[in-house]
Parts: sequence; structure tokens; C-alpha cells
Amino acid sequence: MTTELAPGTAARAHRAIDTLHALTYFVPEGNEEYTAVGLRPGRMGYFAARSAAMGPVPAAVVTATFYNFHPALVARHIPRAWTLASPDDVLGARLRVVDRSWRRLLGDDVLTGPEVAEAADLARRAAGALRPEGRTLYAAHAELPEPDEPHLRLWHAITLLREHRGDGHIAALLAADVSGLDALVTHTVTGRGFTEPAAKATRGWSDEEWGAAVESLRERGLLDADGLTPQGLALREKVEATTDELASAPWRTLGADGTARLTELGRSLSRQAVAAGAFPPDVFAPRR
Repeated sequence: MTTELAPGTAARAHRAIDTLHALTYFVPEGNEEYTAVGLRPGRMGYFAARSAAMGPVPAAVVTATFYNFHPALVARHIPRAWTLASPDDVLGARLRVVDRSWRRLLGDDVLTGPEVAEAADLARRAAGALRPEGRTLYAAHAELPEPDEPHLRLWHAITLLREHRGDGHIAALLAADVSGLDALVTHTVTGRGFTEPAAKATRGWSDEEWGAAVESLRERGLLDADGLTPQGLALREKVEATTDELASAPWRTLGADGTARLTELGRSLSRQAVAAGAFPPDVFAPRR
């Protein structure tokens, strides 16, 4: 049975649980576990871990599916990563990163408590509504075995929901003629995501390339000296609305009450993780 949800429900649910996935890209356990299986320190672990579900794919596939990373940055790490560690080894290391970091940030009492088990059950029910057509990263992760422990089951289900939504977001950006770099620029100027220095550093874009994208967006009437123009705001709102619609099936299936409960549980766990220092302080701009 599916139900209609109030506008913004899918986006709020996504934000509430996404932190619990995203923190694994910033915690020190990542470098420790990925280097232990043979990868080089730094960004190689991120590119290998997130793409390993697809197998030993080439750099072009990672660039295409991740969308907003500079191709040269990806090519510095992929496919070399697959000569140092197998995808299966990397996936095993990734689960250890999740397990160790969640235990450190949230504590064993929380992870073995009833709320994590409840959240895992709700997230699994939501993820059961997902379909693989046109969703490459989601489809790859959906083929992975589900872990046994409740907190790892929760993380796995969140990952399925996240990658499914991300695949749909790319489709929405393509339909709006917004490149990966354009998406980064228009996102950072809102002050609600990556800071500009962090976006450049983590995505591999130079000051010159960033500046060229800014100029192109100004020529299109999407950006001016004050930030996004009304046209730019409308375009981003359209992209986000399309993304929400393409990602709405799991939340309609879960229903308003189930979605509200998972949002509540996810928000509580995310706040605990952030308060425990899950992210570096200079990566994200403060919310306005």
C-alpha cells in the first residue's frame, strides 16, 4: 500500500538519515582500514569503497556515476586501486569502517538498543520499494549481502536509499543542463553544504575551472554577484523537486507515520554522531 506525502517529506527523511552514511567518508577509521587492505592513504579509499560494489570498474565509470568529481582526480586513484586490493577486500574494509566509527561515535549501548533496531527495520522496509532501472550505484549496492547486526543493517539500508536518490538526482541535473561542477557551484553559494574551499579540494577542481563555471552560470542568468538569481533559485528548486519525486517511492510505501518515525530516529542518531565529532569543522558551511 502506498500513500501520498506532504511536500518536503522525502527531502527531510533523506537529510535525517544521510549523515549516518556520509560520516564514513570523513572518520579516521577509513584511512586505517583501507590502507590495511593495501590502498594508499587519502582519497583512494573513498573512490574505491563507494565504487567497489560495481566491481573493478575503470575511472570513466566512477567519474560518470559520482558525477561532480574532476576526471583527473578520479584517474589518480582508479583503476590503480584495483591493483592494490580487490573490490571484495575493500567492501569488507568499508563495513569495518562503519562498525568501528559508529561504535566510537554512538557507543555500544546505543547500537544494541531498541531504537537502532527499529530504525533498521523501518529503513529496510523503505528500501524494499526501490527499483534498479537507471540507478547504477543503487543497483550495484542492492546486490550486496545484507549484514546481520542491526546497526550495519541500518547503514546498508540507508546506503541503498542514498545511492538510489543520488542516481535520480543526477538524472534531474542532466535534464536541467547542470553539470557536476555547476551543481557544486550553485550548491556552495546557498551556504548550506560544502564550503567553496572544501568543494574544490575534495572534488579536484582548480580555481580557474571554478571561475569559468561561475562565469558560465552568470551568462546563463543563474548567478550574479549576490549569489543565485531568481532564475537560478527556480532551477535549483526544480532539480530538488524532481529529485524528491524520483525518490518518493520508499517513503510513500513506508507511509507518513513510518517515515516520520524513521526521520525522528535518524535525526537523533545523526545529532549524536555530529556532536561526537563525526565531521571536520571546516568542511561544511553552517546552516543559515
